[in-house]
Amino acid sequence: MNTMFRAGPPRPKLAAIPAAAVLLVLAHSAGAQELQNQSIEERVNMLMRVVDEQQKQIQSLERQVTNLEMAQRGRGVPGAASATAASDTAVAEQPGDDGLPMPLPPLAQALPGATAPGSLTGTATGVPVNPPSPDSGPGGGATGGSASSGPQQGAPVGVNPTIGETQKEAQPQRTQAEQAVVEREHAPLFDRRLTLDWGISDTYYDRRQLQLSGFLALDAIFLGNINLGETKSHQLQADLDTRYGLTDRISVDVDVPYIYRHSSFIIGGAGGAAGTLSDASVNSSDIGDVTFGVYYQFLKETNNLPDVVGSLRVKTPTGSSPFGIKLVQISADNTNLVAPTRLPTGTGFWNITAGLSVLKTYDPVVLFGSFSYTYNIARSFADISSVVGQVEPADVKLGDIYQFGGGVALAFSDKDSASISYTMAISPQSQTKAPGGAWASVPGSQTTASVLNFGLNHVVNKHLTINGAVAVGLTPDAPNFVVGVRFPYTF
Repeated sequence: MNTMFRAGPPRPKLAAIPAAAVLLVLAHSAGAQELQNQSIEERVNMLMRVVDEQQKQIQSLERQVTNLEMAQRGRGVPGAASATAASDTAVAEQPGDDGLPMPLPPLAQALPGATAPGSLTGTATGVPVNPPSPDSGPGGGATGGSASSGPQQGAPVGVNPTIGETQKEAQPQRTQAEQAVVEREHAPLFDRRLTLDWGISDTYYDRRQLQLSGFLALDAIFLGNINLGETKSHQLQADLDTRYGLTDRISVDVDVPYIYRHSSFIIGGAGGAAGTLSDASVNSSDIGDVTFGVYYQFLKETNNLPDVVGSLRVKTPTGSSPFGIKLVQISADNTNLVAPTRLPTGTGFWNITAGLSVLKTYDPVVLFGSFSYTYNIARSFADISSVVGQVEPADVKLGDIYQFGGGVALAFSDKDSASISYTMAISPQSQTKAPGGAWASVPGSQTTASVLNFGLNHVVNKHLTINGAVAVGLTPDAPNFVVGVRFPYTF
């Protein structure tokens, strides 16, 4: 009787399993027999060779880790030149592109019966000789590299052979301290993250001026009182700057300040005596000038090119205007002591500022510089006079401002950095125009403000940073000093 068999999938040859086991046992037996035939001195020498090879392997891996860290921090390309990992000849002492020895090939097992180096998939401990690139995907291929989809001939499986061969021109990796400097001195974030930057500062002014109350006799002799007037002023400002990155190159922000001002006026002449002083104080508080801004990143920093960011900012006259504030006599027995009825918290003008900033990281140093031009838009006021009972309408045009500066920051740890910079702002004379008249310059309105800035940054965590700053005025038109601290929090 014929029996029909249905064809099915081929079954594994189970007989191959015992055969492989027998071969493995025989190989180990041969290796063990050879070890038994060796003397103790030969075994010790063999073990010393194994330890020496492993030490070389460890040193090679340490050099590769150092090179990778340097590459990620923007300090050059790793010096491991391309080499076939399956070479039978050790190349540990052959220098690479940066003068460092090239990585060792996989460490062959020195015991008798060990597999040849070309057939290993890693080192004797199972660790690949060349670690995968930081830009590698799950398959081990470097982004933008030339690695093929499968293992190359003679290269260990899973090892990326392009490490040390090429490095794409990418933005260098910065430490947290360096990134804090970039955000404070250069530009806001461009990676679609929301940042709330709250800060508080104290600006101090101290002005002294000689005041004459009298007249000249015979065009040479002054008859009257000579007094030294002094004005001391503190301006406390708390503001919230909200920034948001629209794209990887465009960011917008809005800054809303609130200002409290306190001024003291001291002058002699009380009771008609030049040596007797009188003083008065005035306080005011109100919202300041709200500012809107947009930033565009023209160039992203690479190993060869700096970061270049352009900005366009508009300041609105939301604060109280300084024009039309009347001066009144504070003390009945001192006609020299006059003070304003209130203190302004804004400029009273719209202005537009166009700026360009440049930054370059040379780990651990960050260099930065900027230039900006501010155009003040002319505005009409119903009254610019400070005399009580007098009304003087006029158009006013403040002088445009040219500002430039630069500095350097040093990151002395992963979370802390210090910076020093210098800025100068130059403004020509302001102009006024009466109704129906022509523009006339205001004498003494030209200013030059020069400031030396010192800063300290501390990164609390990946969201919060603390930025402290002290600015010292170097010219009479600049404030005596400004002390402030900011707390940018990034979501």
